[in-house]
Amino acid sequence: MFKGLRIKPPFFEIGPKAYLYGEGMLSLAKVIDKTALKYDVDVIVTPQYTDIKLIADNTERIFVFAQHMDYLPPGRGLGSVLPEAVKAAGATGVMLNHAEKPLTLEEIEKTIKRADEVGLGTIVCADTFEDIKAIAKMSPNIIVAEPTELIGTGKTSDSGYVKDTIKLVNEINPDIMVLQGAGISNGRDVYNMIKLGAQATGSTSGIIKAKDPYAMVEEMLFSLRKAWDELHGAGE
Repeated sequence: MFKGLRIKPPFFEIGPKAYLYGEGMLSLAKVIDKTALKYDVDVIVTPQYTDIKLIADNTERIFVFAQHMDYLPPGRGLGSVLPEAVKAAGATGVMLNHAEKPLTLEEIEKTIKRADEVGLGTIVCADTFEDIKAIAKMSPNIIVAEPTELIGTGKTSDSGYVKDTIKLVNEINPDIMVLQGAGISNGRDVYNMIKLGAQATGSTSGIIKAKDPYAMVEEMLFSLRKAWDELHGAGE
């Protein structure tokens, strides 16, 4: 596990996937950054590779993570995403094993090790309890517990899944933070997820496809802060 990642709960993850890039992504990132500072919450943003430096250089509270990377060393590998290059561009971490970019368990383990070597945090997506257990043993910084079938549906994980996956990860390695994803569509979803015990949650389509994405960022981060403070007490 990379020990230099400074993210602390409650935090949020916004993944623009391939919806936004360039100036459009920068505009949203600036709104996210301003709102994160307002509510004193950390936010992970996973832009296109070509926008990593742009976002990192123009924000304060955003943690820029690459959407993926490969575990190869410097050298041959045309078309691959080199860990050292991700780090040099200004990223603080990398997302791995998203449902739209799945990896084998062997690939996940090798890539986490490379991330640790170059000083990048890792946020690894997992679906089933079996996968969550296996990945927790690899010691990433963050696990996204996210039922694949719920991604983008507007339907969130049930309370049993949320509580049981958090318990499972904590039993294996309490230093791993758990983000509960999938189907987060509005502030109420964010609030409910945190009140169930999640340290974090996140959204893509709930923000990108909202009538007013900037207003939805405000709604979600306000709800994140409110739920956390109600559950844990302000300042904890």
